[in-house]
Amino acid sequence: MIYLDNSATTPVDPEVLDAMLPYLKEEYGNPSSRYYTLAVNAHNAVEKAREQVAALINAKPKEIIFTGGASESNNFIIKGVADYKKHYEESGNHIITSTVEHKSVLQTCKFLNGDVFWNKSEKSVANQFLKKKSTTKKIDRGYEVTFLPVNKYAQVEKDSFKNAIKDNTILASFMWGNNEIGSLNDIEGLCSIAKEKGILFHSDATQVLGKIDIDVKKLPVDFLSMSAHKIYGPKGVGSAFVRQNGLSDFKMTSLIHGGLQENGYRAGTSAVHNIVGFGKACEIAKKDMNKYIKKISKLEIETKKMLTEKYPGIEFLGDPEHHIPGVIGMLIPEITNDIFIKNIADKVAISSGSACGIGEPSYVIKEIGIQNKSSSFTRLTLSKLSTIQDIKAGSF
Repeated sequence: MIYLDNSATTPVDPEVLDAMLPYLKEEYGNPSSRYYTLAVNAHNAVEKAREQVAALINAKPKEIIFTGGASESNNFIIKGVADYKKHYEESGNHIITSTVEHKSVLQTCKFLNGDVFWNKSEKSVANQFLKKKSTTKKIDRGYEVTFLPVNKYAQVEKDSFKNAIKDNTILASFMWGNNEIGSLNDIEGLCSIAKEKGILFHSDATQVLGKIDIDVKKLPVDFLSMSAHKIYGPKGVGSAFVRQNGLSDFKMTSLIHGGLQENGYRAGTSAVHNIVGFGKACEIAKKDMNKYIKKISKLEIETKKMLTEKYPGIEFLGDPEHHIPGVIGMLIPEITNDIFIKNIADKVAISSGSACGIGEPSYVIKEIGIQNKSSSFTRLTLSKLSTIQDIKAGSF
């Protein structure tokens, strides 16, 4: 199997696995316990990992909150800020995001905006019950959300963002890099607008972590969401960057109430082995980033050249200048993507969009105005293990 779906997940790096194994075997202590060696070792391992994650984005270790992944981080940040700002500070209730965000941002914002839905199929009991009552039912949760349209590259335009800001706007949330067509948002420009207006700024950085330089000391983002399994780490762990202003911790509502783990934001026993794996993955990403970017960028050029020769009329989507290295979203003429992908599934793994939108047409394609071509959309994403021989051997 030639694996070319690395935006969905990546294989675990052998060095990461080696770092994790002791914490699945002999080092099984609870880091929240005290004094005895197993507990101290576990606590120290978690804090070392926190330092490793922080180093990759040039943050302070205390600004890193471990979570179960980027989807959890997105929920935690958006809901936590919204609740605190509206109910404690009483400073506003308006959130701005875009129509092409990851579903964990879109669904969270729709939930706050009053939508009633369950993350189940249309045949579920919950949805059948809802349809009997009303298909347009809303709940007034007290929030207002603006979903901004995007340009042809799925990027948020600065003027569009600026014009959407209101007196009651409290938070803006825009993904750093699009997970389907690879375009990068101008996070620096968008963040500058937010700071001018005194608005908190969040970005889902899942797809760009370890692939572009992130320096939170230079870029005044307030929050970032990240996941380990996109950078050759384990599934089930991620982090939220929560900026501290040097005077006091930013206050927002806890994700999980209970113990005081993760500064009280997320109660529960830490998954030490996963956290250690995330830290090691970040350490490797920081060390190898320049080499990684150079290799992936060269391989992307070679891959596109090969694909162009094989499929005349192929169209590559996304911003050609500002994009995530190795993410190739394309329209292949005269194919139906699901049939195409099934026919080569025994040889090569590629996708027809985000793994979080399985079974659905790409909403990103719709939002950039080429919905009529959505059935020919295919995504191929390279990794540090990919080679041009793999691409040629894929025979797709």
